[in-house]
This record gives sequence, C-alpha cells and structure tokens, in this order.
Amino acid sequence: MEERITIACYKPKSGKAEALRQLMKTHLPTLKEQKLVTERASIMMEAKDGTILEVFEWKSQAAIDQAHSNPAVLKMWEKFGEVCEYIPIGKVEEAADLFSGFTPFI
Repeated sequence: MEERITIACYKPKSGKAEALRQLMKTHLPTLKEQKLVTERASIMMEAKDGTILEVFEWKSQAAIDQAHSNPAVLKMWEKFGEVCEYIPIGKVEEAADLFSGFTPFI
C-alpha cells in the first residue's frame, strides 16, 4: 500500500469564510471523481481563527502528483485560491497543544 494521509489547512481570506465553507463540500467529491483519493471519509474541523483543517487519504504519491496537472483539480484549486490561503499545520494555534482540539466542521 502506498496511500498517503494528508492534513490540509485552509485559512479563509477576509470576508471569504462562508465561500470557503461552501467550497469545502466540493473538495473530496472532486478528488474522488478524478480517482485520486480512496473511499475513506475525510475528517474536517475548524480552528478558533476560522481555519478549516481536513484530513484525507490520497491513493498514492503518484495520485498527488497527477492532481497537479489534472484540469478538474486545477480548476477547483483556483476557486480555493480566491477564498483562502493554504497554511502548514504548524501555523494553526491549536497545533501547539499536546491534545489539539477543534470544532467539528459539517
């Protein structure tokens, strides 16, 4: 098996929190349509500052690489780029806690 678990963090741009919330509903379905992720459900949560974190499983490193040239994924990422910035998990305040806690994102 070469699946890869990823923790992605999406920090909404000013005034774009609701738009990001709506886009999050399309993220995993788009990746599934393109056969890049497994059937494992993602876990989504929200930090105190509004950053949305998502834990999901790619099929492989090759699938991750393919995503970077997939037209449907690139179009989706362009929309994400309009409403958020991607940040590393280490920049999420709660990540410094021994047992990081977040609000469930539905």
